[in-house]
Amino acid sequence: MPRTSFDELLEAGVHFGHLKRKWNPNMAPYIFTEKKGIHVIDLNKTIVKLEDAANAMKQIAKSGRKILFVATKKQAKDIVAESAKAMNMPFVTERWSGGMLTNFATIRKAIKKMTQIDKMEADGTLNTLSKRERLQISRQRAKLEKNLGSIAELTRIPSAIFIVDVLNEKIAVAEANKLGITTFAIVDTNSDPTNIDFPIPANDDATKSISLIMKVITEAISEGISERKNDREKQKPSKPKKTATDAKVATKAKVKEVSEEVVAEEEKSED
Repeated sequence: MPRTSFDELLEAGVHFGHLKRKWNPNMAPYIFTEKKGIHVIDLNKTIVKLEDAANAMKQIAKSGRKILFVATKKQAKDIVAESAKAMNMPFVTERWSGGMLTNFATIRKAIKKMTQIDKMEADGTLNTLSKRERLQISRQRAKLEKNLGSIAELTRIPSAIFIVDVLNEKIAVAEANKLGITTFAIVDTNSDPTNIDFPIPANDDATKSISLIMKVITEAISEGISERKNDREKQKPSKPKKTATDAKVATKAKVKEVSEEVVAEEEKSED
């Protein structure tokens, strides 16, 4: 059964596309009609594509791998950040730094620098510097936090990337494609879905539309994380439960041990 319905998508305005003159011909299979110069997205196809994407993301989460969420446009950044935090997934909502994926080693160095500054602050080293030096380092830390703070825990290249507005995040899409990273994205009628592995045809400008899509994705990933946790619990070797008989035997053994020690002490004192 689909994770959302036609009516829910309709109410959230997921079907509203862009002006006909701004369309991308590659989106033709996902367009239902045109109304007053605006393309209308076929929500039946959105349901199918959204379900495919959700199931794939669930499996990635179940395997314990990370999915990087990218959305720097105003309408989407807060929604995506909150959703990613809830799932403990990395996200980029301020600015995509060129080479964030293709030059990941350099990005890791920048993250390491941020960690070092935190350590200096914690152990008091920062206080030994001059006021000017402290100010410079603080500014550097703030800049790093703004651009990289949300991916500080990302120790390796993510297994997948989820994007809101592929036109706005074309550099991120290009880097993911170059590295063969699985791509998921909300694609509007002005976007090219051909370089996205799991395109979700939907309105990428309205907050209600983005929220609904993210809700479905979040639930799917949470299911995957939960199933992974349950599977790991089942694999843990269970400790044998002590029965009443076991406890009785253990008590007798302890009593015997103490008795033998007392007898040995008495014999020693008699000698």
